[in-house]
Amino acid sequence: MNRNDLRRLDMNLLVIFEALMFEKNLTRVAEKLFMGQPAVSAALGRLRDLFDDPLLIRNGRGMEPTPRALAILQELQPAMDTISGAVSRAKAFDPSTSCDVFRIGLSDDAEFGLFPPLLSQLREEAPGIIVVVRRANFLLMSSLLASGEISVGVSYTTDLPANAKRKKLRDIPCKVLRGDQRPGPLTLDEYCARPHAMVSFSGDLSGNIDLDLARIGRTRKVVLAVPQFSGLRALLAGTELISTVPDYAACALVEGCALRAEDPPFQINAAELSMVWSGVHDNDPAERWLRSRIATHMSQPLPAAAYADPAGVQR
Repeated sequence: MNRNDLRRLDMNLLVIFEALMFEKNLTRVAEKLFMGQPAVSAALGRLRDLFDDPLLIRNGRGMEPTPRALAILQELQPAMDTISGAVSRAKAFDPSTSCDVFRIGLSDDAEFGLFPPLLSQLREEAPGIIVVVRRANFLLMSSLLASGEISVGVSYTTDLPANAKRKKLRDIPCKVLRGDQRPGPLTLDEYCARPHAMVSFSGDLSGNIDLDLARIGRTRKVVLAVPQFSGLRALLAGTELISTVPDYAACALVEGCALRAEDPPFQINAAELSMVWSGVHDNDPAERWLRSRIATHMSQPLPAAAYADPAGVQR
């Protein structure tokens, strides 16, 4: 196919092709691209004619890409990233008049503890924008960036796509949440003896806290795992349950309720909260504006009085 032949190619088909390769499901692609499922099915038929390959083959209840489809995806993605980046950089960005849609991936702790003030700032500067938040963590971040479902994410991160970029926002110190009324901080023995609740996206019953305890020859007993931080406020109140959470999540959880937060009675190695983004959006004016606001609002240290009650007593 030469340059003149490209005039006959519908670029929308390539966008649908990329989504199909990641989602492997016509319904999910239709939802993601705001299309009807019959339109996606028709596009798949045109793509099969274009590439002379089935592209997706039904496998049980799902669909799997053919080897030819995966090879085409590997060739097309860099080109589509280049085109997307070139078009984005050509557009001026004025937050006060923008109607852009921004897709952000946030871990639950970042969404619960750090996102509300960021959203207020975004809405103040750019009242016409739309913000779509996707739940992300270190297990999901790479695939969400690679598929284009998000342009930027905030979480503890590990492996990322080759073209992704990363910026450290802050360390993640921990606080111990408790809802009982006994005075004084917990001793290490009390911490290990009490029942623990943990926030676990995947349902695991152990995490980095347990590794830190193991280094000093101690263990804890996790009796409850929940998928998000917001539930801890009701679950811990008036009980013996305790939970060890990031300091910014603790700050949000103790506000206006009977929970209190205190320093853990042992050394916890702080993880890093990072902002990550696709390299294709690195120089996009709108995305650079968004990343600058994320960096400003999600990297600020908590005020010294974050856990103090009205009388100024550390809770």
